[in-house]
Amino acid sequence: MIELRDIRKSYGSVEVLKGITASVEKGEVVCIIGPSGSGKSTILRCINGLESYNSGEILVEGQRVDRNAPSIVSIRTQVSMVFQRFNLFPHRTVLENVIEGPVFVKKEPRKEAIERARMLLAQVGLAEKADAHPPQLSGGQQQRVAIARALAMQPKAILFDEPTSALDPELVGEVLGVMRKLADDGMTMVVVTHEMGFAKEVADRVLFIDGGVIVEQGAAKDVLNDPKHARTQDFLRRVLHPL
Repeated sequence: MIELRDIRKSYGSVEVLKGITASVEKGEVVCIIGPSGSGKSTILRCINGLESYNSGEILVEGQRVDRNAPSIVSIRTQVSMVFQRFNLFPHRTVLENVIEGPVFVKKEPRKEAIERARMLLAQVGLAEKADAHPPQLSGGQQQRVAIARALAMQPKAILFDEPTSALDPELVGEVLGVMRKLADDGMTMVVVTHEMGFAKEVADRVLFIDGGVIVEQGAAKDVLNDPKHARTQDFLRRVLHPL
């Protein structure tokens, strides 16, 4: 469903992606792990056209991702993104945040969008918060609203950029619970995460990225339980058994 072919991306003289080739099948959950600054988030931002890439090719269901082409609007409606910092409109209610994309981007009838938004808020356990404003919610609740907003676009895939890293530890579980349910329901997901337990439990495959290259990839249980590459072993040892 998503294909990356030899993707290279530079910021000035600094090359952050150095030939990334990977694919994501329909219904698959792929977790991308690696140290900070390794290019993980840049990959997601290139997939849905928030960043341009210098060379290579990204395809979503066979359609080339080009952030300057008119087709990028169509691709972004198919591939939603959930950000680390929620990116909700603070002056709008929760319900208004969720219907924004369907009404203004997809031109859906407002009544229809509101009905689905209420259903999605119930799905993420926030039916009673429809009229609240984001600053009145906890971080975990805001992130669940962001997931409902992503789902409101009826996407074929969702990209998650470290969705729990801005949360207090006790709020992480409620967000991961919603994501587990999405995975169980067959949603195609690409997740940049430091939550190794979630990756081990939910991911079909794991990509370990360091220095802009894929160092190791494979079935989640293989990469996380029995990594072959010394750099992967060292990273997992530091993450799972910090000093």
